[in-house]
Amino acid sequence: MPTRRQERMARIIRDAVSNAVMNLNDPRITSFVSVVRVQVSADMRIADISFSLFGGSEADQKKTFIAIEHAHPRIQSQLASGLDCRFCPVLRFHRDEKMKQTMEAFGKIDAERRSKEQHEQEQQEQ
Repeated sequence: MPTRRQERMARIIRDAVSNAVMNLNDPRITSFVSVVRVQVSADMRIADISFSLFGGSEADQKKTFIAIEHAHPRIQSQLASGLDCRFCPVLRFHRDEKMKQTMEAFGKIDAERRSKEQHEQEQQEQ
């Protein structure tokens, strides 16, 4: 269970990283980027940041994530300049696939529902 200090640091990091990514002027960023989760280690030295990418093809999303990883030093330095701490946590970026899996599951449920409705409609017509 994260402490209040870890949660506060995670919120600060999430806001700073979101702003930094939003202000990147990289033509490779073609997908919508959302910072889904930030987990700060107990010693406050490492922050794992999970991004969810929406829109475009899978190739566009990969390019977007590569662009974010490429901008890692710039994002790290912007975070360090904005923090009022003794040290800045090292950022580690991850792609969050849970949202994509959730959307796929909802798509399957919706397709099954439509199929069932169509089948019921055909039964009523006969």
